[in-house]
Amino acid sequence: MRDRLTAAMKAAMLARDAPRLSTIRMILAAVKERDIAARTEAASGAASGAASGAVSDADILAILGKMIKQRQESARLYEQGGRTELAAQEQAEIRVIEEFLPRQLTEDEIRVAIAAIVAETGSTSVRDMGRVMALLKARHAGQM
Repeated sequence: MRDRLTAAMKAAMLARDAPRLSTIRMILAAVKERDIAARTEAASGAASGAASGAVSDADILAILGKMIKQRQESARLYEQGGRTELAAQEQAEIRVIEEFLPRQLTEDEIRVAIAAIVAETGSTSVRDMGRVMALLKARHAGQM
């Protein structure tokens, strides 16, 4: 995932696509920030045998998902405030970020995935929702 982001940044630089470059740099900055936080956590937990501070692709997908949610909220607020140019900028950033997410599942595919996990875990009530959600997140990260 990091290599893909770096290659996209280089391509945006060569194409002189400033808005795309800015968004990709923002993504990389968020990933680097998370790397630093993970290293700090690993260093403080070194005495207890904590794992290294590397941020996984799943963590990067979570960062991208969070960035999209933030921009959707900002775009909604800008539209309510009559700032359509800023809302359009947020939407453009969302489109760039979405390029790095896996293909989104359709509603039917989501229903099938949920049914499979419910059957697999033998879930029968709302109390089992946490276990089902955890498996959905693990198997379909960034796709729902």
